[in-house]
Amino acid sequence: MSEIPRILFAISDTGGGHRSGAVAIQAAIEQLAGAGVACYIVDMLTSTGVPIVRDAPNLYDQLSTRWLPVFDVLYQATDGKRRVDVLTQVVYLGAHRNIVRVLEEVRPNLVVSVHPLSNRLIASARRTYRLSFRFITVVTDLVSLHAAWADPEAELCIVPTHEAYERQRSRGLADEKLIATGFPVHPKFASYSGTQHQARQQLGLDASAFTVLLTSGGVGSGNMDELVDALVAAYPAVQLLVVTGRNAALRTELEARGFGPLVRIYGFVDNMEALMAAADIVVTKAGPGTLMEALVMRRPVIVTQAVGMQERGNIDFVLNHELGAFCPTVERIVSSVADLMQPETYAATVERLAGAVPRDGATEIARVLLEQLHLAPPPIKPRLRLPGMAMLHRLSPRRLGAAAVRRLRRRNPGGLRLGGVRSFSRWRRK
Repeated sequence: MSEIPRILFAISDTGGGHRSGAVAIQAAIEQLAGAGVACYIVDMLTSTGVPIVRDAPNLYDQLSTRWLPVFDVLYQATDGKRRVDVLTQVVYLGAHRNIVRVLEEVRPNLVVSVHPLSNRLIASARRTYRLSFRFITVVTDLVSLHAAWADPEAELCIVPTHEAYERQRSRGLADEKLIATGFPVHPKFASYSGTQHQARQQLGLDASAFTVLLTSGGVGSGNMDELVDALVAAYPAVQLLVVTGRNAALRTELEARGFGPLVRIYGFVDNMEALMAAADIVVTKAGPGTLMEALVMRRPVIVTQAVGMQERGNIDFVLNHELGAFCPTVERIVSSVADLMQPETYAATVERLAGAVPRDGATEIARVLLEQLHLAPPPIKPRLRLPGMAMLHRLSPRRLGAAAVRRLRRRNPGGLRLGGVRSFSRWRRK
């Protein structure tokens, strides 16, 4: 009996979008292949064990809320092919043992990276250790793509939008390595069959009130308390569904205000598809996950802010396709809600939403991955030195210093050795 093929999804919990994208694709694979494929989701940055890198999820929560200017500086400082290569080489020198340990434990037939900073780490491990698996990247940004997304060693790069496709081409990826499928939104959003009335009935909501869903990501960032106060004051007859995510303090504070039956406060939810089905419009930050979920549900969006430079292109995506509004202030949000409450404006926006984005992005990605499982891994090249050390051997004495070059070559006559790591046989799909 043949062994079940294995897919490893490499993510990082820097925000919720990368894991939710992997979970969405996994759910679509289960719908198409049942138990015929085993899927594993691993936070690859945490698994490196490298200080700072292993703490990336906690750092992201701080950077995306308290130190956003620092986050933007770091983004700009690393957004370039050579800079990404150098950064990856530094991290890889300390992380390669742990990365290979994860790969050896799972022994995947296919590795799918759903986070830009894991791409080159995986490619380097495959090359250095001559591992036998296919490697695919799934881009989870819509427009503003960091240079780390464009990894030439991946067999295929799957992108969610035409804008992302063109951006990857400009980074040097060939057309035969690119495919646009739509964003990996969980299949439960596209398959939700209930009407708006049924969704409101299921959630115990007012069936007739115009309903606004407010959400600002898993960490509950933004000035939601001020926004809720303003909307309640401006539209006392509007029903508000407020999702505070993991921000328990914000939820407690809002619940203590006693807004009344038309204001519902939620924490972290797992039924966002029902909340969106019940809503008329969705107010959210520019994170691609919630934004694309709303567009898949064909709900007009009001985008409040971009958390980091990588989300700014998402605002352009909404505005260029006329799918909603960008309102960075509470006053403009209140005004835009009034505009969308006008029947003609609302109907025109919903009409544009009809074909704006594919609804089955996760399913299309799953089909591509299942096809990739039937293909042989690429030929394994001869063992190479770890990236970075070979570069040091080519440095001239003028640039590095003659004494330093002699010391490096004396200590590493054949390049950096992978001492202390037990070699193992390449695994192949039977």
